[in-house]
Formats: sequence, C-alpha cells, structure tokens
Amino acid sequence: MLEQPGPWGAKALTSSHLDPALGRALEAAAKDTGVRIVLIRRPGRHADRRMPATRRVYVAHTVPGNVWLRAATTSDPGQLLDLDFAALGRGDHRTFDAVLGGRPHDGDPLALVCTNGKRDRCCALLGRPLAAELATSGVGGVWEVTHLGGHRFSPTVLVLPYGYAYGRAEAHTLKEVLHGAREGRIVLEGCRGGSAWERPGQAAELAVRARTGEDAAQALSVVRTAGAAPRWEVTVAHTDGRRWQVDVAQGAGLPPRPESCGASVLGSPARMDVVAVHEVRVATALAS
Repeated sequence: MLEQPGPWGAKALTSSHLDPALGRALEAAAKDTGVRIVLIRRPGRHADRRMPATRRVYVAHTVPGNVWLRAATTSDPGQLLDLDFAALGRGDHRTFDAVLGGRPHDGDPLALVCTNGKRDRCCALLGRPLAAELATSGVGGVWEVTHLGGHRFSPTVLVLPYGYAYGRAEAHTLKEVLHGAREGRIVLEGCRGGSAWERPGQAAELAVRARTGEDAAQALSVVRTAGAAPRWEVTVAHTDGRRWQVDVAQGAGLPPRPESCGASVLGSPARMDVVAVHEVRVATALAS
C-alpha cells in the first residue's frame, strides 16, 4: 500500500500522479509473487492535492499464524523496487524493514475503502462518502484505496491486519468491525471472507465461524481444498485440533443483474454456496 494523493485512473499504478514507468516496474516486480500493490490516499478532496514530502507505505501478510502489518515512510517511491516481493509473498518482511525502515504498525486497524470511480463509479459514489463519514467521526486508520474487487458489493472495505473484506458496508457496522479487529476478533456481519484464501476457502471458513461461533481472528485456517468448479471439498482446521469438511458449490447469482455499476449488460455472477459442514473426528493416540 503506497500513499499516492491525487486522481486515479482505472489502472491506478500507471494512471495516476505516480510515475507510470515506476508503476509498470512495480507491476512487473510483483507479478506471480502473491503480492498485490495498491495505492491509498486520505479521505477528502483529492483532485490535485499537493504531494507530501514523505509518503506512508504499509505491507501486510494475512495468513493465520503469521499475520503482520508493517509501516514505513519514504520520500522516494522508487525504493519499493528494492523490495524482495517473492519473500514478502511468503510472509518474510525483512527486506521491507531493511530498505524502508519498516516497523510494526502500532495504530488503529486499517480500513481500506475502495473509492476508485474509474474502475467502477459505485466505488466513488458509495465508497467516498463512507470513507469521509468514518474519518470525520474520528475513526483512525481510514484510507481510500484504488481497487478491491467485488464492485457489485460497493461500498467494499478491506480491514487489516487480518485481511477480511466487507461488502455493502455502513459506517456503524464498520465501526464494530474495527473494534473487533482491535481485540483480535472477526465480525461476520457483511463479511465476504479472508484474503488469505481462494473463494471456496473463504466461504468455507466463514461457514465454520457461523456454525461454531468462533470469532478469534487467527483460530481457523483452510488447510486443504480439493476439487474444481463447480464443486469443492474444503478442510478447515482450528488451532485446538478440530477440523471440518465443508462442501462448497459454485452457483449463479439470480436474478440476472449488472455486475458493476453503470454496466448495461445483465449477468449472473458466480457465487459460492456452502452445501454442508461436517466436523471431522481426529483420531488421537492413547498413552498406555
């Protein structure tokens, strides 16, 4: 996450006030590493906002058991090219610390609100008022972000450090979500899943949370996903040793509707439906 005030185009890394050559180089450096680079800016007026002398940079890893959020500042965004993106994708933040002087983020959880109207106008029409309302009400850690996906769920928000996404978010609900994140809890209302998992795993993990009432942020992990569209068997494990098998099927969102704001063509976007949740008995050896 690199702070970049000013307007953003549809492909923000190469269509903003960031040097487009640097944007292309960053895209190439992050390709196939598991790292996603986004631009962030503070809520409020932004059309040609003056560039700050130093910019905030964050990096997060959201896999349970190795969740972290690091922060730094830089006066030269070109420094990001010196990062080992493959190592970051594996959860190793040492080059971030060495190159940028990164330290653990010790402030409020981050709420990244998608507001890139050039990708989808609903992100601006719905996301920017949400970000502004949160910021003006004193909620810390609020940033506008270039793109999260899931336009039809606008306004969409990613909450860090744990990396859970929320759709059709409202300010009062999001305040509860952020309060939970400060305490290491996941709030299920409006939750679209954890960014550490693919879509079948996201649906499966949320189903286990709903069934068991487990809200500890790092208690569950997706340890196995078998199958392919339209059907998967997902194994979800708890840190206490319990396991569940979750059957997930791909369905179609009905009735047909535009898949993004302003789209004229109706579609039936894929959805993940949890068909069954079974707790798996784990055999334990008995001492004689």
